[in-house]
Amino acid sequence: MEAIAIVAIALTCVTTYAVAGKSETARVTAPQVSSENAGAIPTVIVIGKRPTAAEKAQIAG
Repeated sequence: MEAIAIVAIALTCVTTYAVAGKSETARVTAPQVSSENAGAIPTVIVIGKRPTAAEKAQIAG
């Protein structure tokens, strides 16, 4: 088990250094960002009923 962990750590380190050397990373530039909703915060509204105590008990089994 210890050998597997050491190999996994070694592969992670090698991969990290290999990827870090690339300069082709995706970066967001100013023209790509939409200015329509510049100050708006995305909001998710969830509409639904909460289960009653009896329904919770039935779900719990």
